[in-house]
Amino acid sequence: MRNIFTYILSLVGFFAISQNKQILYGFDDIPQSLLVNPGSKVTQKKHYGIPFLSQIHFNGGSSGVSVYDIFKDGNDNINDRITQKIFEMKNTDFFTATQQLELINFGWRARNEIYFSGGIYQEFDFIAYFPRDLAILAWEGNRDYLNYSFDLGEISTTGDFMTVYHFGLNKKINDKLTVGARLKLYSSMFSYRSVNNTGTFTTRLGDENSENIYEHTVQNADVSVETSGYVSLRDLDGASQVTSEILGRAFFGGNIGVGVDLGFNYDINEAWSLSASALDVGAIFHSKDVESYRAQGTYTLDGINLIFPPLNEGDPTFPYYDDLEDEIEREIPIDTIQNSYTQFRPVKINAGLSFGFGRFDMSGDCDCLNMDGGKLHKQNLGLQYYAIFRPKGPQMAGTLFYHRRLTEYLSAKATYTVDSYSFSNVGLGISADIGKINFYLAADNLIRYSNLAKAKSVSLQLGFNIIIDEE
Repeated sequence: MRNIFTYILSLVGFFAISQNKQILYGFDDIPQSLLVNPGSKVTQKKHYGIPFLSQIHFNGGSSGVSVYDIFKDGNDNINDRITQKIFEMKNTDFFTATQQLELINFGWRARNEIYFSGGIYQEFDFIAYFPRDLAILAWEGNRDYLNYSFDLGEISTTGDFMTVYHFGLNKKINDKLTVGARLKLYSSMFSYRSVNNTGTFTTRLGDENSENIYEHTVQNADVSVETSGYVSLRDLDGASQVTSEILGRAFFGGNIGVGVDLGFNYDINEAWSLSASALDVGAIFHSKDVESYRAQGTYTLDGINLIFPPLNEGDPTFPYYDDLEDEIEREIPIDTIQNSYTQFRPVKINAGLSFGFGRFDMSGDCDCLNMDGGKLHKQNLGLQYYAIFRPKGPQMAGTLFYHRRLTEYLSAKATYTVDSYSFSNVGLGISADIGKINFYLAADNLIRYSNLAKAKSVSLQLGFNIIIDEE
């Protein structure tokens, strides 16, 4: 059990991922900034994402443990480190995973000055909260935890694999206000969730009527797992068939959902600007290929009364464990249900306040004292806020940023972020125009790149677009 737990803890700590795109938010030089705020300012006339290359997004981290915490050099052994981290972490610590691959992205400005944009992207989203009580039980056992109720309700995890089709519009209402909205259609290929579980597991000393020294009680257990897209995969033979089946659901072959993104940008005055967005306000309606499992009940095990038949009779031993398994299933039955269910998407909130100075006149010259001439600020300083609503409450982050247009063809954005992972996350993004080709690259937690094992979060996103600017 300890070897299995060591492997799981180290693997999850390395591959866990988050959703915050603090570098991309407000980076108006990049067309994909419309995906984190549909009300962003749009400077180009048209854009076309290069298929499968316009946005590749990976983002990794974990709130409670890093690979270095477990495998660092030192005089202590790995078991001591794992024990320390298990007791340091809380049941609100989490591991997440989000990956996005943009298949198609495009946009154009119509005659009525509305900027339309749309596309398709694939997304994987996963979260698992750290079940501290169950981790202690698995690692330490229950010998030293008599009368302690281990909480089964700490089991909380969800996962989704889907294709998202989206189409949005962006409109400059006046010189101060720009608004935007985006409609999304979700095609879920695979989904599961296990949340709002309850119950306890307690070990006590038995009384005079017990058949053993200890009594082990599962009290008021109510644990469930809802799945969609899993049942039909069980009977398939080999990875190729599974892959083919899942990809077939990408084009509205799976369960369908609908959502919306909303956003705005408001110029308070010549220098200050306020923006905000709400993303993935919607739900997926799971009705195809659904199967849920639910275990409910109370059960006490006070030992097994061993009976040994005489050897000369040749009778087989009693099937103790088979009988025990049948008894547990009778007292805490696992029901299989095929009812449809609705799953709300994790809503994401972004907000930003920036101060711009130095006008950029598209020739690369800066008049730092003239705040009325030109179209864009050459430099911006500001604050950003991010939150995503998860089963155990919102996860939040705050960011300080500095954005600078270096030339007409090159701009950069630096960020410092405080979040659930660390208080020292420094990021950098660049956007470069080479002819009509736009290339962007963004990465955070740069101070950990010399030893990624120490990082609790690492993010990378890049892409290529064709941009046609305003004349």
